[in-house]
Amino acid sequence: MSELERLIQEQCSNGVEFVNLGDICDIRTGKLNANAMVEDGEYPFFTCDATPYRIDKYAFDTDAILISGNGSQVGHLHKYKGKFNAYQRTYVLDNFDDALTKDFLYHFLGAYLKPYILVNCKKGSVPYITLPMLQNFRIPAPPIEVQGEIVRILDNFTLHSAELSAELSAELSARKQQYEYYRDYLLSFDDEDIEKVIPDIDCSKVEYMKLGDIATDIYRGAGIKRDDVTETGTPCVRYGEIYTTYNVTFDTCVSHTDESKLSSKKYFEHGDVLFAITGESVEDIAKSCVYLGNEKCLAGGDIVVLKHNQNPKYMAYALSTTNAQMQKSKGKVKSKVVHSSVPAISDIVVPIPPLTEQEKIANMIERFDKLCNDISESIPAEIEARKQQYEYYRDTLLSFNQEQCSQIVNVERERERERERELTRSK
Repeated sequence: MSELERLIQEQCSNGVEFVNLGDICDIRTGKLNANAMVEDGEYPFFTCDATPYRIDKYAFDTDAILISGNGSQVGHLHKYKGKFNAYQRTYVLDNFDDALTKDFLYHFLGAYLKPYILVNCKKGSVPYITLPMLQNFRIPAPPIEVQGEIVRILDNFTLHSAELSAELSAELSARKQQYEYYRDYLLSFDDEDIEKVIPDIDCSKVEYMKLGDIATDIYRGAGIKRDDVTETGTPCVRYGEIYTTYNVTFDTCVSHTDESKLSSKKYFEHGDVLFAITGESVEDIAKSCVYLGNEKCLAGGDIVVLKHNQNPKYMAYALSTTNAQMQKSKGKVKSKVVHSSVPAISDIVVPIPPLTEQEKIANMIERFDKLCNDISESIPAEIEARKQQYEYYRDTLLSFNQEQCSQIVNVERERERERERELTRSK
C-alpha cells in the first residue's frame, strides 16, 4: 500500500470536509491600472494577461496565489513569493490558514476554479469575477499529510513533464534551424563548394532575377470581407490565412465564398504565388505561399498574386529563405500595421536555375521539409499529451477515491523505478 493510499484510508475514511475559500485565506485586489507597467521594471506586475509585466514599485511582499479577474484569461493562476504589484482586477490570495497549504490550493484551483467562474461569472461583453464569488468557492480541506502527499506526486509529475517539454521544445527548435540552414544552403548558389556537396545539381547556369522579370502577370487581389466567407462556394484565400493557416505550399482552401455577390473578382490557379502584403510584423511581412491545387480560386484584398513559368515548389522554397524574407522586410517600419506593395514584391531577387535543376532542388528540400514537419507535429502533440495526463492525475487525486488514486500511484512508482534503472545504467 502506498503512502497516499494509507493516508486516505486512515484519515479520509469518512470523506473530506469542504470550506469556503474566503474562510481559509485573505482575498484582495491590486490598485493599479493595467497601463501602469514599465519596461525593465524591477518587480513583476500581474495583470489579467497570462504573462506578468514589469513595474518599478511594489505593493505586496508576500507568498501568494494570483487570479486573473477578467478578460479572455479570466481565472488564470500564478504562484509568486516576494515583492510584486497587481492590477485592480487581479485577485491576490495570501495568509493561508494552517489547515490548508498554498501548493495544494493551487492545484485544486487549477482544476476547478475556471469551470466555476464560467458558470457563475457576471455575463457581459467582458467576462469577470467578483469577490463574493471567490469567497464562496468551496475547497476540500483533507488532513495536511494527505495534502502534502498529493502535492508531492503532482509536483514530481510536473517537474518531469517540464523537463521533457523543455527537451522536446529544444529538439523542435533545433530541427527548425537545421531545416532552415539546409534550405538556405541549397538555394544559395554563390558558395564555391556547393557542387561538391550536391553533385547532382548543375549550379553553372543560375541567374539572379527580379520577380517582376519572372512574372507573366502580377496583380492585387480584391476584397473578400469576413462576412463574405461561406462554408461552400468558390474556394478563396484571405490575406490573414497566409500567416495563420498555410505553409509554403497548399492545395486546398479553407475558406469559400459566393462569388456572385462580389463586385470585383481576382483569381489564382495552380502554381501561382500568393503574398500577404499587410501584416503586423516587419519580420513576417509579405509571407508567401504557392497554390498546388487544381481549382480556380479567388484572392482576397491585401494579397498579391504572381503568375510565372517556373517550378511552383521551387518558387515556394526560394521565396521562404532568409534572404528572400530580408528583401521583403527591407525598408519597412515597425508600426501597428505593416504594408508591402506590387512594386516592392516585383523588386525581390531570387536565384533561377534551369527548370530541371529547380525540380531536383525542390524535391530535396521537400523530403527534408516533410521529415521536419513530421517531427514538428509529433512534438507539440507529446507536450499536449503530458498536459492532459497531468490534468487526469490532478483530477483523480483530488477525488480522494482510494482505488483510483492507487492506480496513479502504481504508475508513478513504476516510472520512478525506470528512472532509477536508467540512472544506474548511465553510471
